[in-house]
Amino acid sequence: MISTLITIAVSLIGSAFDSDARFGYDTLLVPIAYAALCMLPTLVTWSRRELSPKQLLIRKAIMLALLEAVILLIAFTSPVIDTERIEVVLVIAGSVLVIFVLVHFFMWLKESAEAKKMNVDLEKYQKLHES
Repeated sequence: MISTLITIAVSLIGSAFDSDARFGYDTLLVPIAYAALCMLPTLVTWSRRELSPKQLLIRKAIMLALLEAVILLIAFTSPVIDTERIEVVLVIAGSVLVIFVLVHFFMWLKESAEAKKMNVDLEKYQKLHES
């Protein structure tokens, strides 16, 4: 989800700053490359054991920094993104941050709702089997 939203953000930023640019068919492969590269920073959060909240937060911060680095590396190596303009770089970096925070916020909302439902179901089960 993050890579999809970042791709949309970069497309919108590019349209705003360089609306005359046109792409070839090879550009259709760019989202796949973005997705693959954006998956690499997520490996930081993998662990054989459950992480403490502090450990998870630290790993998420590292993941965000790596994700920013990957996206900015793509931007700086791309011939179509005008990274000589500081506002373009700042908007891309800001977009990645906003998207990262929003995605994690919505994931938290979903997981919180699932946990509440599981607790309600568990209470019902316990009351049903009390003897």
